[in-house]
Amino acid sequence: MKTIKITYTALALTFSALTLSSCDEYLDTMPDNRTTIDTEKKVANLLVSAYPHSSNLLINETMSDNADYYGDKNPNGNRFGDQVYFWQDVTEGDNESPMKFWLSCYDAIASANQALASIEEMGGAKTEALQTSKAEALLCRAYAHFLLVNEFCMNYSEGSKALGIHYSDKVENITEKHNRGTVAEVYARIEQDLKEALPIVTDNYTVPKYHFNKRAAYAFATRFYLYYEKWNEAVKYADMCLGSNAAATLRDWKAMSEMISDPDAISQHYVAADVAANLMMNTHVSQLGLYFGPYLLYKRYAHGAYVSSNEDFEATNVWGRGGFYYQPFSRRGNNFDVVQIWKLPYLFEIEDPVARTGLPHTVNVVFTTDEVLLNRAEAYIMLKQYDKAAADLDMWMHNIVKTDVTLTPEKIQNFYKSVPYSYDDATKMASTVKKHLHPAFAIDAEGSVQETMLQCVLGFRRMETLHQGLRWFDVKRYGIEIVRRTMGPDGKPATLTDVLKKDDNRRAVQIPLDILQAGVEANPR
Repeated sequence: MKTIKITYTALALTFSALTLSSCDEYLDTMPDNRTTIDTEKKVANLLVSAYPHSSNLLINETMSDNADYYGDKNPNGNRFGDQVYFWQDVTEGDNESPMKFWLSCYDAIASANQALASIEEMGGAKTEALQTSKAEALLCRAYAHFLLVNEFCMNYSEGSKALGIHYSDKVENITEKHNRGTVAEVYARIEQDLKEALPIVTDNYTVPKYHFNKRAAYAFATRFYLYYEKWNEAVKYADMCLGSNAAATLRDWKAMSEMISDPDAISQHYVAADVAANLMMNTHVSQLGLYFGPYLLYKRYAHGAYVSSNEDFEATNVWGRGGFYYQPFSRRGNNFDVVQIWKLPYLFEIEDPVARTGLPHTVNVVFTTDEVLLNRAEAYIMLKQYDKAAADLDMWMHNIVKTDVTLTPEKIQNFYKSVPYSYDDATKMASTVKKHLHPAFAIDAEGSVQETMLQCVLGFRRMETLHQGLRWFDVKRYGIEIVRRTMGPDGKPATLTDVLKKDDNRRAVQIPLDILQAGVEANPR
């Protein structure tokens, strides 16, 4: 895969052929960095660049158990993909690389810090517009650090001294050497920014869903506090996000099932701003629409029929088997074995109309009500409020699956107790909907109500967030041991090549090489 050279001077994009109807409304021109930021409008415009323009989706999906390896004879891969899949330190360049993601996050942080500094130079957030911008800047700064610390560090756990990342809270040269601190210290700083932002966040944007609006901010707080192991806070912000009628805010999978089976139509609908479930979207320079679409590109590593049939969509689950309103795309052929949900549109920005050359883009839904609902369910389980958790799990299930089953703690426990754990067979490769959990925080014994309900919520969220990179964080948070296996010609596991143990240092992506060469401390290996 050829690395594309990109110069980020503006976000005024002109997409040809595949164009979202709202593009012209939300993609504003980024101010020249020599411009003095001294008006409300200039501050608001600057914050367009406070969202990362590169993503970690491809890295995370490839590292997680959502991907199997279809062999080095499959031509639809490369050295970059192999390095990521086998949890190696990445040395290859790519638009989806850890280096691009690192720089993109710190670019976003720099814009947020400049906005906050400019607000102070203007006398503080004394107007409604400046208060909106201040909240957005704080949330963007917190979110970009949240992305970095979860990607490039070991998982948060109370009392851990694991290496963190530099928390940049002022206008500064981020290429200079900085002390990394600890993950716990980074989380404390994120919480500080969140607490300052949440009381003043508004919906006062032209297109709110491409900014940190109120409900998106509450969704971020829910995810953050879940990872921070502050279960009551996670429930609090989930309640604020979902309101009194959560079911009405969930994705309409029935409507999606009636759409034409076309990757462009489905993916563009999935990210549409008028979909109630979508709380915030980001645009990225990316070919994710091709990687997670019905195309050969990158199919050496794929969520294929074996994973689907044994671990998620096509496996026997607590309600039975199948029954989804929207059927995932499934296809198996020569060097091609995928089960997908088309969530990431492939959009193209024409830079040279004559030569028809330009840059690929996509839109990713960063926060959804469906994820918030499942996050609340997990928090309820940790609080041992099992009936409330079962109600949320039941709501999610009935929204996506046609079934007469009603979930209760007892029904969930009975089902998961009957399922063997993944990798407990003689080959150590066979998998099921259940895997051993080894979180740093305390949970009840295997087979307990709590452990089986955690199995349920983790499985539901894995399906809900397929192709969106979040499964990797559950693998990290719960110390789930996963394997690297090469699939045989029959589409089944043939060779075991590696196992990621619960405390394996490779769970933290290595700091990019250029950053290491600048003097930043490397992650242990």
